[in-house]
Amino acid sequence: MWIVRLALRRPYTFVVAALLLVLLTPFVLLRTPVDIFPSINIPVVSIIWQYTGLDAQEVEQRLVYTHERALSITVNDIEHIESTSYNGIGVIKVFLQPGASVPSAVAQITAIAQTVLRQMPPGQTPPLIVQYNASTVPVLQYCFSSSKMSEQEMFDVTANQVRIGLSTLRGAVVPWPYGGKMRVISVDINLAALKAKNLAPQDIVNAVNAQNLILPGGTAKIGSTEYDIGVNASVGPIDDLNNLPVKVVNGATIRLRDVAQVHDGYNPQQNAVRLDGVRGALLTMMKSGAPPRWMS
Repeated sequence: MWIVRLALRRPYTFVVAALLLVLLTPFVLLRTPVDIFPSINIPVVSIIWQYTGLDAQEVEQRLVYTHERALSITVNDIEHIESTSYNGIGVIKVFLQPGASVPSAVAQITAIAQTVLRQMPPGQTPPLIVQYNASTVPVLQYCFSSSKMSEQEMFDVTANQVRIGLSTLRGAVVPWPYGGKMRVISVDINLAALKAKNLAPQDIVNAVNAQNLILPGGTAKIGSTEYDIGVNASVGPIDDLNNLPVKVVNGATIRLRDVAQVHDGYNPQQNAVRLDGVRGALLTMMKSGAPPRWMS
């Protein structure tokens, strides 16, 4: 072969080339980018509708169906649309044509979502719109547990302290933790007492909304000094909510504690995490976009 004949005629040239390759190898290895999970550009946009308490069939008919019909005539370069309905949650995936502009599609989807919001059931909030990326995969997991802290406290620390600190890493996405109990202020209604007082659950909702307001107080200038004014329209301690008046009947004031109990509670727990048999919270770090330095 010609290359063999060339090597026999010019042996020193091939020896020098081989030595040059050996010397350049360390520089090439150090400068070559390494990524276990390379970026994969798949033009998909996900739309997540949430309505707590609505069953899957109602989610499909009242939320997902309405938005799907609007997407087909307002968003450009749609390849196909997929949707899945669960209890309280509807997920729509919009697959775009190869090379389509994802930011433009997100803007169009956001615009039409605000329009169809008027056709949704009362109290419906705007959807969560995210761009799907096939390279967004879990790379690290942290599990936290404590024998002294409750599951509510563990979830709060993990979500509001640890998660916030880790989310500043370049190329990392840190979703909400698994396990634990999400803290909420619960109003447990005593149906028997409510019926005896001739009240409805909506009366309690109206009382809380009407007497727990966030209002701007403004300022007041007295002489040469300007003072901030606070409006006492929002309840401070949780126990004070129990003293809110709900209704006045024959001169007697029915308070919230007479027909319900307000306490520091949590949402119904749907998953649990255990570390060495102790319940805790699991935090997952996911890769997104350009790889951070600690992954290179």
